[in-house]
Amino acid sequence: MTKSVLVPVDGSEQSERALDYALEAFPDASITLLYVFEGGPPEIHLEQRGQDYDALRERRHGMLERLVADRPFEGDVDTAVRIGRPSREIVACADDRAVDHILVGSHGRDGASRVLLGSVAETVVRRAPVPVTVVR
Repeated sequence: MTKSVLVPVDGSEQSERALDYALEAFPDASITLLYVFEGGPPEIHLEQRGQDYDALRERRHGMLERLVADRPFEGDVDTAVRIGRPSREIVACADDRAVDHILVGSHGRDGASRVLLGSVAETVVRRAPVPVTVVR
């Protein structure tokens, strides 16, 4: 039985579909929503533009909490915000939090390339220490 699920969320339609699927398929599981700031430390870039990294991080936590608040789910939900390469941070977060399953949105593609996964989803599938479900 799956007790804890990790759902990376990046604001895309596919990641929200993965969240919906997680909430429906694992109603008794503890859900962790993860947002990854891609690249190096954003503090430097944000400070140059006069923005506060801590405030931005808190806004991301709030965005993740609102995603679940707008959906019918009574279980436990946690949020995480990390910095780095999304595929690495997703796998690391799954390992750090000892989740049982990862649900990740696929990359939205059409035509012949549709059979291929997005690079983040593909890397997570290959490297994850737990089962991964890719949601289109």
